[in-house]
Amino acid sequence: MNNSIDSAASRLVEAVTTRTAIGALTDERSFTVDEAYDIQDAVLAQAAVDGESVVAAKLGLTSRAKQEQMGVSEALYGWFTDRHRLDPGQPLDSSRLIQPRAEPEIAFVTSKDLEGPVGLHDVLAATAAVAPAIDILDSRFAGYAFTLADVVADNCSAGAFAVGNPLPLGDLDLSLVGCVFEKNGEVAATAAGAAVLGHPASAVAWFVRKLAERDKGLAAGSLVLAGALTGALAVAPGDTVVASFDRIGSVGLSVA
Repeated sequence: MNNSIDSAASRLVEAVTTRTAIGALTDERSFTVDEAYDIQDAVLAQAAVDGESVVAAKLGLTSRAKQEQMGVSEALYGWFTDRHRLDPGQPLDSSRLIQPRAEPEIAFVTSKDLEGPVGLHDVLAATAAVAPAIDILDSRFAGYAFTLADVVADNCSAGAFAVGNPLPLGDLDLSLVGCVFEKNGEVAATAAGAAVLGHPASAVAWFVRKLAERDKGLAAGSLVLAGALTGALAVAPGDTVVASFDRIGSVGLSVA
């Protein structure tokens, strides 16, 4: 791996460790998206050295709302480790984050290996269950100011995540599932599953195809957060957020 990749990864690791926002990597030099995924891999490799294990995938910028909010036009993916996982009822410790934001998502649990040029129906056939989820973003870039390459390198702004009880997919049409996102007891946003690339399973199919470009696949038993249905909300100590989905259920968390 070249020095610029290593240097960029080291800057991001230090930002996470010190909880200090930095300027965008691309302020200093340009990176292709492929190089950005190399940086992401290097950041995750350091996490593995530190004893962390990957436990879920996270998709980002899969809705028009998120792409408009962040000023980019392409989806991306990253990974959660066990350090990011919140157990049921466990509050989010904001002291270990820089600038947390919360967003509602539908999570998939796969029952079969997925690889290559898959489509929506392939993903649905390989889905064991779905679950309500909240993704906590924590960009390492000051003010969430970044390019697509920056946020890819930053592991899709992975901060933390909470997942509710899974249930079998059955005949549920995820594109029609309604979502209500609440903050401190008030409705902050509403959306339907179709906000995520027309259907959340389409986002997972995009992810598998993107992995194939790097000679990778998605193993059976994987947990995938399919991307935000709404824009993200800033959260601070004392806040509570709840994501509720038709026929899927709800999940909430408080911020400590």
